[in-house]
Amino acid sequence: MKRYMMCVWVLLLAGTLASCGGGGDSGSPSGGITPTPTPTRTTPTPTFTPTGASTVGAWSAPVTLPIVTIHMQALPDGKVLAWSNPRTPPMDGRAPVRLWDPSAAQPVLEEAANPFGNIYCSAHLLLPDGRVLTMGGHIRDNIGLDASTTFDPVLRSWTKGPRMNAGRWYPTGTVLGNGEVLVVSGDIDTMVGVNPLPQVYRPADGTWRDLTSAQLSLKLYPWMHLAPNGKVFMSGPEQITRYLDTSGTGQWTTVASTNFGYRGQYQAGSVMYEPGKVLLVGGGTPTTAMAEVIDLNAATPRWRLTNPMAFPRKTLNATLLPDGKVLVTGGSSSNIFDDPSQAVFEAEIWDPATESWSTMARMKTSRLYHSTALLLPDGRVFVSGGGGGGTALGDVAHYDGEYFSPPYLFQGPRPTIDSAPAGAAHGEQFTVGATDPAGIASVTLVALSSTTHEFNMSQRFVRLAFSPAAEPNRFNVSAPDNPNVAPPGHYMMFVLNTNGVPSVGRMLVLRPVTAANPPPVVNAGQDQTITLPAFARSAAPVRSPSATPARRAHSRSNGIGRAAAT
Repeated sequence: MKRYMMCVWVLLLAGTLASCGGGGDSGSPSGGITPTPTPTRTTPTPTFTPTGASTVGAWSAPVTLPIVTIHMQALPDGKVLAWSNPRTPPMDGRAPVRLWDPSAAQPVLEEAANPFGNIYCSAHLLLPDGRVLTMGGHIRDNIGLDASTTFDPVLRSWTKGPRMNAGRWYPTGTVLGNGEVLVVSGDIDTMVGVNPLPQVYRPADGTWRDLTSAQLSLKLYPWMHLAPNGKVFMSGPEQITRYLDTSGTGQWTTVASTNFGYRGQYQAGSVMYEPGKVLLVGGGTPTTAMAEVIDLNAATPRWRLTNPMAFPRKTLNATLLPDGKVLVTGGSSSNIFDDPSQAVFEAEIWDPATESWSTMARMKTSRLYHSTALLLPDGRVFVSGGGGGGTALGDVAHYDGEYFSPPYLFQGPRPTIDSAPAGAAHGEQFTVGATDPAGIASVTLVALSSTTHEFNMSQRFVRLAFSPAAEPNRFNVSAPDNPNVAPPGHYMMFVLNTNGVPSVGRMLVLRPVTAANPPPVVNAGQDQTITLPAFARSAAPVRSPSATPARRAHSRSNGIGRAAAT
C-alpha cells in the first residue's frame, strides 16, 4: 500500500489537541463527583492535507517519550497518566509513572511516582469522582501485589487503599452501574497461580466485598464488559463466554461459545461497540483476521461471524471512535508471539452499520505486545509503546508514540459545542448549544480510556437521544436511562454533523446513584424496559454545577468517595 507522508501535517496538527471544554464542579450534591474545568481550545483547520487522508486518515511522525507507555489512563482534564515496565526503565532515569498533556507538539512528561508499589501489571480505571484506581501490580513475573492505590489528578497525589484478598498480576477491572468496581483474575504467585476470587471495591466506604460463590480460575487480563442487564460479560479469551452476576456472593453463568475458539491472552481485540454488542477480532494461533459479534440484548445471545479484517493480526488494539466505528491498530501476522518481522503497519476501521472493514494509512513503526491506544478529546487516537516483553524474538522497546487522524478530520469543517452542562443524572434531559452549517446529526458519549496489554477496561460508546430546542442551535439531549449502559463517571461528549465529522469532545460527568438520585429500575424480561425515577420523568434540565477548585479540595478532604488508607 502506498505510504502517506505527513511531516508537514504533523507539525501543523501535533499541537492542536483540544482538551475537554469548560464547566464548573458539581460539588457534594452530585455524590462526590468533581468535574475538572479546563480551558476550551479550538483545533484550527489544517492548511495542508495529506493525499488521500479523507479516505485513509493520516499518521503523525513519531513523538519521542521517556517511557514505554505500557499502561495509559486518560484523565478528566485531557491529560494522560502512563507508566512502564521495570525491564524498560525511563530513558531519563526518573520515575516510571508520568503525567502529560498530549496536546503539546513535544510532550513534557512530569513525574507522578507512586510510593506504594510497582503498578506495572495492574488493572486501572477511573472512579466516578475522577480519581484513578489501580489494583494489583508487579513484584516479579507472575507474582502480584495485593495493593490498591488511587491517584488524584487534581492534587497530583497517590493514596494507599485497602488491600485485596491476595496478589493480582495482570487482573482486569470493570466499573459497575452503581459506581463500584469489579476486579477479577491476576496471578497471586508462581505456586498458587491465578487469584480465583472476584472482588468488588466500594468507594463509599473503601472496602472490598468478596464474591465467594463465583470463584473461577480465569486467563490473565480477561476481557470484561458491563452488560445492559447489570451483569459483567466475559468475552474471552477463552471460547466459552460467561456472565458474572456481582450481586450477593456472585454467580457465573454460561452465555455462549465463540466460533473461532481460544484467541490467546492479551492477543485479540474485544470491544463493546454499542450497549450490549461486542466485537471480537484477531488473535489466536495461527493468527487470524476473523471477527465475530454477539448481541447480549437478544433473547438467546449467540456469537456469529462477521467480515474479517484485511490482515491477520495478534497483539492489536481496538479503539472506539466518536462516530461509533472501531479503529484497529498494530499487531503482527506472525504465529510467533510479539514477532515484529510480520508487523502490520496499516490501521483498519470497522463500521458497525455495514460490518465492513476499511484499510487506513500505515503507521511509522511496529506496535505489538505492550502497545497502547486511546481516543483523545480532539478525535485523534494516540498509539504508543510496544516491546519490552523480554522474549528473544520480541519487538524492541518503543519510547515513542504516533497520532492517528481518522478520515473524519479531513471531511470538512467541524461542528462546535458552544454550551453544555458539566454533568447530568441518568435519564435527565439537558440542553446543548451546538452549531454547524451542515446540521447536527448525532450526539454521542465515549468513556475515557484505561488501556493496557491490548485491552481497554473503560471505553464505552453510547448514542444519545436528542431533539431541536425552541432556540436556534440548541438541542434537548437525554442522558442514558440505564446506568449499566453508561456507568457513572467521565465521558467525552461529541456532536457530529451530517457529514459524520465530530466536534471536539466536551467532558460530561454522569453522576452516580445517591439517595437523592435513585437508579432507574431495569425491569425483568426480554425487553429489559426501564422505569425512570420521578425526577427524570419530569425532564428537568440539568443545571451547570459551579463549585470552585477550593470547594473541590474541601469536598475531597472530607472523604467524599475516597477510600480509607491502610
